[in-house]
Order: sequence, then C-alpha cells, then structure tokens
Amino acid sequence: MLKLTKRNLAWQQLRRLSTAIRQTAEDEGDWFYSSEWWGTTSGGGDTVFRSISDKGNGVVSVVAYPSSKPENCYWGKTENWLQKRYEKMYPEHEQEGDFRILGYQWRNLHFNEETRQSTVKIMAAYRDSNPGSIYLMQQAECLAVPYVKSMVSAGLATIASCKFDLESAVCGRKPMKILCIGHGGGSIPLFLASKIQGAEVHIAEIDPVVISASVQAMGFPSYSVMTQSGSRAHSPPDPIQEVQWKGIHERIQLHESDAEKFLLENKNLYDLVFVDAYDGEDIFPHALWDPHSPFLNALADQLHPEHGTVVVNLHSDVDFRDDDFIAPGSHLLPMGKYISKVCRSYKEALLGSKSSYNGLAYVVSVPWVCNTSLVVSRGLEKSNRDMVMRNIISKSLVVENILDLPFSCMQYLKRGFTLVN
Repeated sequence: MLKLTKRNLAWQQLRRLSTAIRQTAEDEGDWFYSSEWWGTTSGGGDTVFRSISDKGNGVVSVVAYPSSKPENCYWGKTENWLQKRYEKMYPEHEQEGDFRILGYQWRNLHFNEETRQSTVKIMAAYRDSNPGSIYLMQQAECLAVPYVKSMVSAGLATIASCKFDLESAVCGRKPMKILCIGHGGGSIPLFLASKIQGAEVHIAEIDPVVISASVQAMGFPSYSVMTQSGSRAHSPPDPIQEVQWKGIHERIQLHESDAEKFLLENKNLYDLVFVDAYDGEDIFPHALWDPHSPFLNALADQLHPEHGTVVVNLHSDVDFRDDDFIAPGSHLLPMGKYISKVCRSYKEALLGSKSSYNGLAYVVSVPWVCNTSLVVSRGLEKSNRDMVMRNIISKSLVVENILDLPFSCMQYLKRGFTLVN
C-alpha cells in the first residue's frame, strides 16, 4: 500500500488540476518523435545549407529530415489559411494561383558537422502560378529538443510567479520585453513572439552565418533581421512573408552582435532573458559567465528590478580547455563543479550582496538529455525549496492554459529542482 504524505497529496492535486483543465493537442515535438527530429551522426539527412564561419563555429550546416506529422490529409486547412490571408492582404492579386504545401521537414543546425545546435520544423509551400519558388515557414508552436521546452517552461512559469501579469502580455494588453542571447534556428524567440502578443523580442547573435542559416534554410522570418544602424535589413517585407508572419515578425529584432556589445549599446529594460550561446566546440563562452565580465554587469543593469528573470541553458559535458577549471587528469569538467560556478556567477551578479535586489536562483535537470536550466529571478519570494517549487509548478499550469501549449510544463520543472545557495 502507498502511504500518502502531505507532499504526495499536494502533487496529486496539481496533477488532477492539470488534467481537468483541458486536453492538450498532439505535440509534434514530443520525445516520441525524437527519432525523426534528432537525426543521426551517421548521416541519412540531406544537407540544405553549408558555410564556413569565422566566429568560432567552424562549418555551419543545416541537415533536413522528413517529418511524419502532420499527415497530408490535414494540409488543406493550412493551404486554405494561407490563401485567405493572401486574398485579404492583396485582393488585387487574388488570381495569382492557390497555395500548395510541398511537405514538412525537421531541420537541424550543426556546427563542425557533429554538434547539433538547434532543431526546428519547417513547412515548404509554393503557388500554382510559380511552382519553382519554394516558401519556407518555421512552425513556431513546435518545440522539439527538451532543453528548449525546459527553458521556456521555467522562464514563463517563474515570471508568472513574480506577480508579472503574463496573461495581459499574452493578450497584447501589456508589453513584455524579452532578450535572447544566441539565436541558433530561432525557435525560442519565434515561439515567444507567436504566443505572446505583447512580446517584443530582441536577439543578439554574433555569427552572421548562423543568421543566414536560420533565414535561408530554417524558415525564420527575414524581416526580423536588423542592420548595424538599427533599421530593417529587408524592408519592406516580402509579400509572402507578410502573409506568413504579419503581426509577429514586426515584434522580433535579430541583431548581428556580440552579447556584451549589444547590452552596452542598447539600454533596454528586459522582463525575461534567455541565454543559450555555444560555439563550434560546444563551449559556453567564459565571457558570458565570468563574474567580473562586463556582460554580467550590463545584464544586471538591464534586468527589470521587480520581476526580471534570466534562464540559462547549461551543458553538463562542456570542455573549457582552461587549467583553472579542469579536474586533474581529465579534459572534461565534472558536471556539478561546472554548473555550480556558472550558477554562483549569475546569482552574485543579478542578486548578489552588492545589489539591493531580492529573489532566488534554482536549477532543474532536463529530461532525456544532459542539460540543466538555470533560472535567476528578482521576483521570487524567498522560501524553502518545496514552497518555491510548488508555487512555480502551480503557475506552470496557468502558463499551459493561457498559451494553449501542446505540452505539459510540469515535467520540465520538477526533475532535479534545486535552489542555488
């Protein structure tokens, strides 16, 4: 017989609440489909983009794999949506031919042939009048790799726990400033801009080759790309992209910039920040977690003082190639030691003794993969682990519902939940 403690009863109540509220739609990025979107290191996919980076990422390539979802019996609904959008926006050109879907693919961004940096699902379409032109559209609601879902779940559930009115931001009644350090294929910024109508999303990506890969081969909207002077690189937007992204791509700014330089030159106040920046050797740059770095100081200055929340993706198998951080006789840093150093740096910079900010920091382990999400928030009330975790989990149910997510946030928040001391 199972003995139910008060804690067990509380978790059962949360689970019942989660299932009673709604039935989620099928998640095409679920781990069940990982054999499709994860790809293999032995090949099997088609390389659709390849270029050499001079920013430390080596060979940047995008590899495509077929997707089984959605089945072609459902394509007609999307074709009709595209056609009606086009006719409404460009009524004078309504006779130029119907939209047809060519298919769906998973596309993986690789550095140096092996390291997977990002995975997105794209839709390829064309028009009857111009079958030679293919239009790619990233499927913004489809998040595949578990660490991405972990970052999104943790970030949104945490800021919702900080008395930030997330529902008003989702409905567009309240602005929400979001910064993404590192771009990859753009899945996180595109997801957030699509789901949160009040979101203005800024992206700092150091590598122009990565930006080109995301736009040319991963269906990211080109209108989001900014010039060094701060204007749109592709203005006015292409009519087809207007059909695909109107109301969304205007709220995304993709900047080619070093993260530190971007923060020092653009004085914004951000509600939510995501840091996911790894180079061609799969190394998290020391400048992004050095406790004495200008980056962390600038980030501290531009994080909202009442509810500002930062989410950092951490790998457990990073090689720093630095004698100060490598264990004796090993080329790899032990997971606990590496993560604790980064956690301490972020917590000290954003909540430390030199500042007057309250708040908490915690980590969660990502299911199925060797990643950890670090969350530092100025709005979390100090309490014990169970109380903090229960509060965030309860808000995750709210997040699932107001954003109509196809996946449960809870499974990406409860594993290895640990407060950072």
